Amino acid sequence: MNRVNIAIVGGGLVGASLAVALQAGAKARGWKIVLIEPFAPGDSYQPSYDARSSALSFGTRQIYDRLGLWPAISQRSEPIRQIHVSDRGRFGSTRLVASEEGVPALGYVVENAWLGQCLWQALDREVVSWRCPAEVTAMQAVQAGYRLSLNDDTQLDCDLAILADGGRSGLREQLGIAVRERPYDQSALIANITPGEAHLGQAFERFTEDGPMALLPLPDNRCALVWTRKGMDARRLVELDEKTFLAQLQDVFGYRLGPLRQVGARHLYPLSLVEAQEQVRPHLVVLGNAAHALHPIAGQGFNLSLRDVQALTEALLASTAALGDFATLRGYRQRQQLDQQLTVGFSDQVTRLFGASRPVLALGRNLGLLGLDLLPPAKRWFARQAMGLGTRPDL
Repeated sequence: MNRVNIAIVGGGLVGASLAVALQAGAKARGWKIVLIEPFAPGDSYQPSYDARSSALSFGTRQIYDRLGLWPAISQRSEPIRQIHVSDRGRFGSTRLVASEEGVPALGYVVENAWLGQCLWQALDREVVSWRCPAEVTAMQAVQAGYRLSLNDDTQLDCDLAILADGGRSGLREQLGIAVRERPYDQSALIANITPGEAHLGQAFERFTEDGPMALLPLPDNRCALVWTRKGMDARRLVELDEKTFLAQLQDVFGYRLGPLRQVGARHLYPLSLVEAQEQVRPHLVVLGNAAHALHPIAGQGFNLSLRDVQALTEALLASTAALGDFATLRGYRQRQQLDQQLTVGFSDQVTRLFGASRPVLALGRNLGLLGLDLLPPAKRWFARQAMGLGTRPDL
C-alpha cells in the first residue's frame, strides 16, 4: 500500500496551481504530494488558433507573481487595458480603464495550454509526483486520511485528499456531498475570432435581450468570444456556416473592432451555477469547479478558485496540527466564505440582471451603468470585483 501526505485528484489548472503553491513548504516539512490526472500533459506548448483561454484577474497575476510564475506566464498573455460594458440598443455603458485604477492591466487573457505548461514545468519533482494517465474510481475515509482506488487496480493512502476533478465530479457525488444547482437555461458558445482592427487590449462585455456576450483580447490580435444564448439558439449558431455566423455576430456586437474576419472552432457548454454544500471534511477539501462552478460571463470562476488555493496553502503551512486536521480545514473554509459568497453573488446577479429583458429591469441596469461613471466609489467597487480584489485588501 503506497502512502503520500497529499493526494490532489485532478491535475488541471487548479490542482497544478495548488501543487506549485504548496511545494516549497511541503519540501521543508518532508511532505510528498501526488497529482492524479486522467489526461497526460503535453511535452511542449503547441500554439493553436482554437486554443481555449482563461481571463486572469489582476489579483491572480499577483498570486502567480508571488509564486515566481508570472514571468513565464506573461510571455503568452494579453493584458486587458480597458473593459467596455454596454447594453445593446440602450443608452447605458461604462468603461473600466487600468490606468484609472492604478494598475498596468485590469486582467490578462492566457491560453490554458500555455498556463498549464508553465505550471507543469514549475513542479518540483522531488516533492510532487504524477500518476498520469490515471483515474480515481473510489475514495474511502480511513483512519487519519483517505484511501484512493485507481483504475489500474492500485490503491493509495493519503493524509489529505484534495478533490479538484471539475464541476461534474463523480467522486463528489460518490462521497455524498450535496450540491446546490441553479440552471441558467443557457449555453456558452466559445470560439476565437479575428477582428478587422487591432483590439489594443480592449475587452467588451455586451448585454443583449438574448444573453450576454464577452469578447476578450488574445495574443496575435485574436479575441476570445463567450456568447451566451438559449439552448436551441446556441445550437443553431454552432451549426451555421462561417460567413453567416460572422454576420450574425457582427449584427449583435457592432463594428467596434471593424469587420470580423475569421472564426475558429465553436464549442457549446450548458451553464449552471453549482455550489458544493460541503467543501471540507476531516482530511478532505473540495476545490475548483467541484466546489463552485460559475457563469463564465463575469470571468470570476478560475480566479476565485486560485484565491481558494492561496488561502488553503496558507492555512496548511501555518498549522502545527496533523495534516488533514478538521479545525485547520474549517479555518480555511471560514476565511474564504465571504469571498466565495460575494464573488458567486456578484457573478450570479450580473448574469441575471443583464440577462433580463423586462423593460423595468433594462432601464434599471442602464441607469446603473451610467451611475458607475457618475459615482466614482461605485465604479471603484465594481472595478475591484472585476480585478479579483473585492475582499482582499492584501492584494
